[in-house]
Amino acid sequence: MQFLAYILLYPLLYLISILPFRVLYFVSDILYILIYRIFGYRKKVVVSNLNLVFPEKSPDEIKRITKVFYHHLCDMILESVKSMTISESEMKKRFRFTNVEVVQDIENQNRSMILMCAHYGSWEWIFILQAYVKSRGNAVYKRLANKYFDRLVKRIRARYNSYLVTTKDIIPTLIKEKREGIISINGFVSDQSPKLDKAFHWNEFMGVNVPVHTGAEMLAKKLNMAVVFFKVKKVKRGFYETTFETITLNPKEYENYQITDIFLKLVEDQIHEAPEYYLWTHKRWKHRGQEPKSVG
Repeated sequence: MQFLAYILLYPLLYLISILPFRVLYFVSDILYILIYRIFGYRKKVVVSNLNLVFPEKSPDEIKRITKVFYHHLCDMILESVKSMTISESEMKKRFRFTNVEVVQDIENQNRSMILMCAHYGSWEWIFILQAYVKSRGNAVYKRLANKYFDRLVKRIRARYNSYLVTTKDIIPTLIKEKREGIISINGFVSDQSPKLDKAFHWNEFMGVNVPVHTGAEMLAKKLNMAVVFFKVKKVKRGFYETTFETITLNPKEYENYQITDIFLKLVEDQIHEAPEYYLWTHKRWKHRGQEPKSVG
């Protein structure tokens, strides 16, 4: 069944990927009507999340953010499909870096680094960074259930010397790279909600106490890697601007979870600037109120 789904859907995805951007966004507008207006995909989750973290906003403002978010979500879905065939020059034009020298300077010191980001803007297109650096790029991800689509996504990333590594494999992969002297840039989308049995740290995120992923910080300390946050700004439809901010070059100097808390604050600031581009369909706050009694 997995292969059948793949051979049925792959031609459609490929055809979408070769559409001119003008037509691609016309398809996105149709998808918006289906997802938001007809099927209401996770609309209750989105509105609930927004009301939870923005209690001061009026119903009209929540509705405005919701509608813009769903337009952006549809754009992002089709932009991900476009990654199958988009040229390097086109990608560079649409996903620009304001200060790529921050990453290049760390690379020139023969230091591996961890890039931390949130589900914000179009984080998927960060792989074009590999066109500006020499290091290997690793992106931590959860393996897709369909092995054929999983291989497809890996092939897309490999076009730019960027490789997907599962959460299970990332630790042995980075230890092996360090032992072999391989310099790498490792992307972590670190704002997800961890499983409760793996929640070692709780803190307020957007005013709500939640469990927080600490894996990126743990690896940075274990392997002495620099930690850099990248902030994505949506300039206009189909165009993004990314800015890097070094959190630390010396992670071992920080108290446990301090790096993670700095990251969370940066994400909060980014969301407050333009909340409509955060991934509100995630149940990020589902574990609120379930923290151990010893927390806080």
